[in-house]
Amino acid sequence: MKFCNTLTYSRSLTPLKIIRTTTIPKMALLQSRVYEARMDLLRAVIVGAEGTPYHDGLFFFDVFFPSSYPNVPPHVHYHSGGLRINPNLYNCGKVCLSLLNTWSGSQKEKWIPGVSTMLQVLVSIQGLILNAKPYFNEPGYANLSGSISGEKKSLEYNERTFIYSLQTMVYNMRRPPKYFEDFVVGHFCKHGRDILVSCKAYLDGAQVGCLAKGGVQDVDEGDKSCSQQFKNNLAEFITILVNTFLEIGAKDCQEFLPLAQKETGQATTAPRPMNLYN
Repeated sequence: MKFCNTLTYSRSLTPLKIIRTTTIPKMALLQSRVYEARMDLLRAVIVGAEGTPYHDGLFFFDVFFPSSYPNVPPHVHYHSGGLRINPNLYNCGKVCLSLLNTWSGSQKEKWIPGVSTMLQVLVSIQGLILNAKPYFNEPGYANLSGSISGEKKSLEYNERTFIYSLQTMVYNMRRPPKYFEDFVVGHFCKHGRDILVSCKAYLDGAQVGCLAKGGVQDVDEGDKSCSQQFKNNLAEFITILVNTFLEIGAKDCQEFLPLAQKETGQATTAPRPMNLYN
């Protein structure tokens, strides 16, 4: 695919500057960089928002602006690390979004020449894709929102998604996207302990995505605890997570290592992990 080849080539280019740092919904940070020799290329990162299973994670996207832009939308590729963390973000890197004309939608939802912008694309990814209940992004599932069975499935999906998000964090720390190395280290040094505090809260029973800085947000009615399978999967991953934080210089993380022995239930089938070592 021509777009993928272009993105591979861009890794050897020198960044011109950080073109924008701005706040988007729910205090998620957006940062993007363009390339001096190729102004048709851009790399952007979105920080997962509080109140979602993506909180504190880093999600990277490469963007190619075709010669007919802005009459047509840009091509956007997600750095998946091989994981499907959302119905709209494929493990091959495809981003399904009406605004990109890669998903169905009304004419108002699709790309409008002279009106739609790149910033609008990134805000849409953060707000519409990386949201609090991504399960309902799946085609045909939106009508289950609010039902007992739908909300139960949504919570299960959030639990699996959070494990994938943790795996993505480790992948990004060990293989940070080029020219974002300092940003990745700085982010996880600053937020590593907060992430581990959240993990402890989830092991203690809080629902995934219900936490915010300084407290617990609203949770759904009914059973407010995480599943035992999720707790076991999370405990199994704690050691890798803590050690990776320590490797990059994050402080006050070692005290969370005992969480790895917290759950003693029967072994369960964990989500497929990334290859973190090659």
